[in-house]
Order: sequence, then structure tokens, then C-alpha cells
Amino acid sequence: MIEGLFVRRLNRFIAEVMMEGGVEKVHVRNTGRLKELFIEGVPVLLLPAANPDRKTKFSLVCVQKKGLWVNVDSTAPNQIVEEMARSGRLFSDITYMKREKTFGNSRFDLYLEHGSQAHYIEVKGVTLEVDGAARFPDAPTERGIKHIRELMAAKRQGYLATIVFVIQMEGIKYFEPNAENHPEFASVLKEASEAGVEIIAVDCLVTRDELTGNQRIPVRLV
Repeated sequence: MIEGLFVRRLNRFIAEVMMEGGVEKVHVRNTGRLKELFIEGVPVLLLPAANPDRKTKFSLVCVQKKGLWVNVDSTAPNQIVEEMARSGRLFSDITYMKREKTFGNSRFDLYLEHGSQAHYIEVKGVTLEVDGAARFPDAPTERGIKHIRELMAAKRQGYLATIVFVIQMEGIKYFEPNAENHPEFASVLKEASEAGVEIIAVDCLVTRDELTGNQRIPVRLV
């Protein structure tokens, strides 16, 4: 990882970062707003591009907040859940696992089988922290509501259904839906929990060189 200082975001995919050689345009691995993280002058961590011919030579993957690193790579949460599942830290008695499987009109991030019992899992990355609470979403998400309703349909048909919120930082007290930002999402998430959809939140240990799934965090539904 290479450290720099955030300058500004040009669009969803590109930001400017101050590095030793001057201001560099870098790829942002997250299309979310992240306004509470992307503040001028904050330290960021950059991953050099594997492809030397890529237009941007670096990807922005971590931002420092309150002295801790927050991972903002939107591809990381799926990897975290898969690793924790394979090690038996989230689910037990797994006999089959694959990434991405379609149910209804949605493609879920992870599919498991526990013997003859099928299990659909949707993963959501969380980067928003407010007073020690992790919140999702940071912007209204109709797609997120669609996924929840599809999981409820899967549960009604006898499948196991789980949503895992991966909090891409440590030091979090609990997770809650962002009812202030998107009240419908909070309402549907609570409805799903009452219908038997499992709601899990886990935090991560983030260092300059490593991202690791850590432990379950309490979930508060409003």
C-alpha cells in the first residue's frame, strides 16, 4: 500500500490524491457517496494497479477516520463473507458453496447448501459510522429493498435466507439500518427479520496491509 492525502472526488470512479510526485488521479473502488470519509486532506491508502497499461496507476481502497483505517473497496465484503463461511465462523455444516446464484429476479452474492438445505446470502458493505453505530445505506437504495423482498420470497419457499452486513472497519458498537436516510429500507429489513430472514453484521480489522473479518456485531432494527 502507498499512502497519500485525499484532494477531491471528480466523479463516481475517479479521485485526486496528493502523493510524493504531486497530484495523481486514482480509481475509486466504491461508487457510493462516502461524503463523511472523502474529506480534503485525510490520509488514504492506494493499491498499485496490476495492469501497467491502465489509465489510473492506483486504486483508492482505504480512508483514515478517527485514527483508524476504513476499507472502501466494494469488492472486499463478498470475499470477507466467503472466507468467514469457509472457516466455519458464520455458518456450520456447509456441504456446497458457490458465488452468485439467481433466485427470482435477483442474483445473490453467495449460495450454500447444508446437506439438502439450500441457503441464499446477500452481502452489503458498510462504510458509514455515526457515533459508534454502523449504518446502511448511506444513500437510498431501491436495489437493496428488491434484494430483501426476494430473500423473503426464498424464505417463504423453504430456503434459508441471510443478509450479512460487512462493516469495513473496527470499533463499532452495533449496526442499524439508516432509517433517517431511507426509512423504507429500515422498515423492510425489520419485516424480513420477522419473516425469518437472518440479519447478521460483522466488523473487520483493517491495517495498512491486511483486511480481516473479525466478529459479529449486535444488530438493532428500528
